[in-house]
Amino acid sequence: MKTLTLALITIFCLALQLNSQTLNKELTNEDQETYLVGKVDKSGFEAKPYAEWFVTNYNDYNVDVETLNTIKTKLKAYDIKVFMGTWCDDSQYEVPYFHKIIDLANYPLEQLTIIALDRNKESPEHDEADLNIVRVPTFILFEDGKEVNRIIETPVETLEKDLQAILTTDSYKPNYYGVKKDTEKTDKG
Repeated sequence: MKTLTLALITIFCLALQLNSQTLNKELTNEDQETYLVGKVDKSGFEAKPYAEWFVTNYNDYNVDVETLNTIKTKLKAYDIKVFMGTWCDDSQYEVPYFHKIIDLANYPLEQLTIIALDRNKESPEHDEADLNIVRVPTFILFEDGKEVNRIIETPVETLEKDLQAILTTDSYKPNYYGVKKDTEKTDKG
């Protein structure tokens, strides 16, 4: 019995270790550029070198609290997937802004998945497959596993106003609406 318990504990610890290795995975390409790929959480952005842009932009963003207060309860009914690139200027602004919004909304982080993509807009686990990610960042809202809408690259108005439009109307159309993914790959991975 003691051996079985020890074996189960060992397996559990290994599983935790393997899982933690896939979060905030960092790669360096042939140009010696370092970037995150795969699933990322806030602690990944708060580490160097990403903290230089994440913490600054997070702290500098002034959330439209009035708009946020009208949507924060509704927002919690949705799962959100964010596809971004730590190498992308738009991601370096919009993702910290978005994180500040969801932090102030007390959005349940277990309903949030952030996936960092390489320059080909791919992740190691291919989380982006079949989701037509044409630009980053892309914020996708899901309800009961089905996509409701998305914000692509930059908001039409502001993140708060665009989220409000998605949650309260059927007429929101993001930037790059209808654009299909180009399958051509870049030389930098």
